[in-house]
Amino acid sequence: MNIQPIKSESDYRNGLKRLEVIFDVQIGTPESDEADVLALLIDEYEKRHYRIEAPDPIEAIKIRMEEMHLKQIDLVSEIGGANRVSEVLNRKRKLTVDMIRKLTTRLNLSPGILINDYQLGGR
Repeated sequence: MNIQPIKSESDYRNGLKRLEVIFDVQIGTPESDEADVLALLIDEYEKRHYRIEAPDPIEAIKIRMEEMHLKQIDLVSEIGGANRVSEVLNRKRKLTVDMIRKLTTRLNLSPGILINDYQLGGR
């Protein structure tokens, strides 16, 4: 195993190529250990150089609704009434702390995502 830090884009591309070769090796082998360490190094490089911005709270809710095959009516108990759900999802009304608490549980979303500020009005 010859692991080195990933310091450049070239190192990153080479790391990806190597990981592709050893990705499915048998667990417990030296190559498996190499794959584990290499994956951590690649992940760290990507976090620093390929940041992905988190969606705003409303987009996060809509994404999770789609993933869970939910309709607006399914969030009535968390948000409070069909009209209110529509207002929130159409950015006409802000989420309240109580809504955030309930949505965090129902949608399994981080409260940190839902408390972020967002603009009202059409997007």
